[in-house]
Amino acid sequence: MRYNFLEIEKKWQNYWSKNQTFQAINNSSKPKYYVLDMFPYPSGAGLHVGHPLGYIASDIYARYKRHKGFNVLHPQGYDSFGLPAEQYAIQTGQHPAITTETNINRYREQLDRMGFSFDWSREVRTSKPEYYKWTQWIFLLLFDSYYDKKEDKSKSISDLVIQFEKDGNEFILAECDADTPLFTADNWNSFSANKKEQILLKYRLTYISETEVNWCEEMGTILANDEIVNGMSERGGYPVTKKKMKQWSMRIGAYAERLLQGLETIDWPDSLKEMQRNWIGKSTGALVKFKVKGHEDVIEVFTTRPDTLYGVTFMTLAPELDLVQKITSEQQKEAVNSYVTQTAQRSERDRMSDVKTISGVFTGAYAIHPLTDEEIPIWIGDYVLAGYGTGAVMAVPCGDQRDYDFATHFNISIKNIFSETDISKEAYTDKGAGVKLQDSDFLNGMEYSEAMKVVIKYLEETGSGKGTINYRLRDAIFSRQRYWGEPIPIYYKEGLPVPIPSDCLPLELPQVDNYLPTSDGAPPLGNANKWAWDIKKNQVVDNSLIDQVNIFPLELNTMPGWAGSSWYFNRYMDASNTAEFVSKEAVSYWKEVDLYLGGSEHATGHLLYSRFWQKFLFDLGFLPVEEYAKKLINQGMILGSSAFIYRKKGTQEYLSKGLIEGVEVEPIRVDVSLVNLSDELDCEAVKKWQSQFEKATFIYENGVYKVGREVEKMSKSKYNVVNPDQICDDFGADTLRMYEMFLGPIEQAKPWNTAGMSGVHSFLKKMWKLSHPENDFSLSDEAPSPESLKTLHQTIKKVTEDIENFSFNTCISAFMICVNELSSQKCNHKLIIEPLTVLLAPFAPHFSEEIWSLLGHDESIVYAEYPMYEEKYLIESTKNYPVSFNGKMRFTRELSLDLTAKEIEEIILSDEQTKKHLDGRQPKKIIVVPGKIINIVG
Repeated sequence: MRYNFLEIEKKWQNYWSKNQTFQAINNSSKPKYYVLDMFPYPSGAGLHVGHPLGYIASDIYARYKRHKGFNVLHPQGYDSFGLPAEQYAIQTGQHPAITTETNINRYREQLDRMGFSFDWSREVRTSKPEYYKWTQWIFLLLFDSYYDKKEDKSKSISDLVIQFEKDGNEFILAECDADTPLFTADNWNSFSANKKEQILLKYRLTYISETEVNWCEEMGTILANDEIVNGMSERGGYPVTKKKMKQWSMRIGAYAERLLQGLETIDWPDSLKEMQRNWIGKSTGALVKFKVKGHEDVIEVFTTRPDTLYGVTFMTLAPELDLVQKITSEQQKEAVNSYVTQTAQRSERDRMSDVKTISGVFTGAYAIHPLTDEEIPIWIGDYVLAGYGTGAVMAVPCGDQRDYDFATHFNISIKNIFSETDISKEAYTDKGAGVKLQDSDFLNGMEYSEAMKVVIKYLEETGSGKGTINYRLRDAIFSRQRYWGEPIPIYYKEGLPVPIPSDCLPLELPQVDNYLPTSDGAPPLGNANKWAWDIKKNQVVDNSLIDQVNIFPLELNTMPGWAGSSWYFNRYMDASNTAEFVSKEAVSYWKEVDLYLGGSEHATGHLLYSRFWQKFLFDLGFLPVEEYAKKLINQGMILGSSAFIYRKKGTQEYLSKGLIEGVEVEPIRVDVSLVNLSDELDCEAVKKWQSQFEKATFIYENGVYKVGREVEKMSKSKYNVVNPDQICDDFGADTLRMYEMFLGPIEQAKPWNTAGMSGVHSFLKKMWKLSHPENDFSLSDEAPSPESLKTLHQTIKKVTEDIENFSFNTCISAFMICVNELSSQKCNHKLIIEPLTVLLAPFAPHFSEEIWSLLGHDESIVYAEYPMYEEKYLIESTKNYPVSFNGKMRFTRELSLDLTAKEIEEIILSDEQTKKHLDGRQPKKIIVVPGKIINIVG
């Protein structure tokens, strides 16, 4: 019986599917453990060997926990709304649902082949109406809620209305728009229904406002900051500009402090938590008011250094602020408008990271200094962002290097307010003790900490400002001008948004003939013929009826990609529930994810938005915990080994790697599938691969063409993708699983090398041979030797500790050492092989199931009890002593550790090897250290 991995793996995959082996149950008497991977977007390319890394790690741990007696929930699904399917629909006319279904089927086939222990009975797809019904339901909850700052939680908007009716809003502490007017109870009660709704929109957690967005003309949609790279769309590489549009937004900023504090309660990577802290960007300082000369407008500036107010010599505004157009003088309008247009071409990330370029334009307007009444010139500059603080900076060039560079570049005055400092070449940016203020009126002689308190007190007393805390985190733009996304369950009555009744959900995507925006620029849903809401029948009706009574237009925007992924982990707990998004019973049992695996690239997207939604649903009493994932591991990336051929410049000659020294060549990538494990290129296959190589001449070295190699990100565009299907065909899924873990620590990036597969595959064949000494399954029932017991229990101890520490690479090393030792011991004892098979099962599940079955077990190994190491087998009873002559080791001798030094000496002196080395001489001295050394001096 040879190790026929293809037959074995197919057999056990069918068994698991037929028997629903991994199906978890709610409310088990066992302790629960919830293991989750960030669910994939099903792309048309399928999986490459880099994708399963995190899935393998989580699967090992899920299987391990089952062996340890836990009721394990290990589900999988698909984040199935996305731009690629929509772009394919635009190109071909094929509905995104068809493309997505095809891609999902391909993913499922690949995932099943790798032996993952997913509970597929709980599968979710964000694009299925039965799933996005609840995404829409959460949206309506957000629309119907506001954030009470006093109680520090979200509450129903109806509670706010009751307060308005009684007391107006003067004393209400709630998150709202900056331009929310004050009104009394009498005012409120006299307002029209429309007026009331306009005011409530300023409080709702999801609301419509005119917002500056990242607009991609070619894609006809807005993009989130994390969907833009170097001013271009991440997908397609199209230009992105700034544009003001009416958009749905969510008040994630209301949760800024709780999002910060919550990081202290979860076991997530420190680097990721720091990324979230920086994104949230908490700053303590003051809000200072500057009047604008000749205008009624007041510019509010947030500053972390109000103590430096007397050093202000100019102001800089974000070019995109509406105020800029209002205050710009006629003489400066052309220059300002030109600069505003130029800035709109740059992404916020570019503007924030570009510290070298100095640019700006004077508006021709002046602000009035709140302490000195001096006129301060107002400039615009792209290093100031409208979304951070108030979009205005009070520039103190003596204390800020960027302000210093700006002032120096544009010849603006610099006033030094720090005593005994030299600012002739650079700004003084330290807050260190000992430096006192000068030329600062009542702050003269004060150091930083004292001056901060005094100036804030003065600003508050004079009405010129107040102490405050600011967060960089901005409200999240929620709407997208796309077709393939969740419809927003809103219709419009007299221009104001009205929610569709929740019992009418899901509001399903309509059929359209064109997935592009309409001719008048409306989103793709504007192409639907049937996209209006009948408020009497509570159903979607034809657009032609909109002018009739009770028929109103539906929202044309759809939700962003992160909507469905912001709560899916809760749906897995109760995936088939049609009455609730998750039942109280299910969520009370599972509570939260115990182990979550996914990439750190989601730090300021999915991992932040999902924490926001979790806290919101917790506030409303739907969930029992504020944080949904106790522990998070960011798996590293498996890098590709790209293959290069070398074209001699100006010719069609391609030189082998060893021939290029001293020759001017152009490196060109080729598909790694055209290269064998010895880096030898199939030249004829390359000629057929792409037309540019049809007439190529390949110059060999030693009869072969050798490619060059470079380690870089694995991607289709670099032709370095390795298909896991091929690896499974050649080596088996268990080999693939163990090799990916063997590559290195789970958190680190590591290069792929298919040639390395053979070592892991050899290990499995060697392990197979332990139970098939003569190619037939045969195990001894006799008691194993102490050496074999020691090897087994050392391995159990090591592997168990390493699994608990998620050090899977060292587990593989321990298995290899174990099997090598057992092979040298000629061990094939059942009492060794049986527990070792359970130990190996999380890593090589198909292999282990087969051995377990051959051992006579009728049930799957999945729930077999995990082996425990026994300390008694680890205690050393003998020592393999090195025996040295005059300090040089000549041979070794295995002796009991119970022997005394005198007994050891007698045994060694009577040993034939000792007599041979002494050659009849009497030793001068014998040094024996029990348990350590034996040295004969003679």
